[in-house]
Amino acid sequence: MRYDAFGIGLIRRGWGDFEGAGRIMSERKNREQRLFVDHDLVAGCVVACDTAQRNYLINVLRLGDGASVLVFNGRDGEWRAYVRPENRKLCGLEISDQVRTQSDGPDVELLFAPLKRARLDYMVQKATELGVIKLRPVITTYTQAERVNLERMRSNVIEAAEQCGVLHLPDVCKPWKLTSVLDGWDEARTLVFCDEGAPIGNPVAALREVRGPVSVLIGPEGGFSPQERERLHHMAASCTLSLGPRIMRADTAAVAALALVNAVIGDWQ
Repeated sequence: MRYDAFGIGLIRRGWGDFEGAGRIMSERKNREQRLFVDHDLVAGCVVACDTAQRNYLINVLRLGDGASVLVFNGRDGEWRAYVRPENRKLCGLEISDQVRTQSDGPDVELLFAPLKRARLDYMVQKATELGVIKLRPVITTYTQAERVNLERMRSNVIEAAEQCGVLHLPDVCKPWKLTSVLDGWDEARTLVFCDEGAPIGNPVAALREVRGPVSVLIGPEGGFSPQERERLHHMAASCTLSLGPRIMRADTAAVAALALVNAVIGDWQ
């Protein structure tokens, strides 16, 4: 027994099961594709595809003139559009009708110490899927990877949004030192501080009284320094959260914390 290459459906040995897997693949192929476009979306306008988008639509998906796709820009909801190839190098998308109005979800940010490339890619993708509105790298005392490729982060945000169906794209912010971020903290925003040294307790109970906009703070692989932990604990707007008895990688901790926030005070209720 094994999962297929796309992680969908469980394939067992036997012809009937392989037929079922084929149906799943056929349904996926026939599902309307989603594409991010950095243009205002208005019925009747034609948006020019960039080279990568044209190659994906025409050469990878093999969509012809009049094929339907879904497009979004993070501001104007989701729209149906029709592929309009002009020649071998140019292709446009004719915007037709809006199929979903814009919805941004709860005001949840993710603050995180930068990670090495593969782990950062994963965390950015999953945070986008979980609906954060902003990604804020912060440089802590024990941060190991201080350089952040913002363009790569943005590409991961777009790819994740296209695949998972969200309409809002989180803002990608430049790195700031954690001390500077805390110096200018807005007391109206709760800072959910994921403290690896906190006593193990009920995370749902810890979050139950949190209200208003929320920022989730994840530290580096080496954790927070004693000085950082002391300052965070004494902030009036902070809420300390334990993620249980196991030591998690920072990217895993981010997913766990955001899932808890969504379940208790976010849009999963």
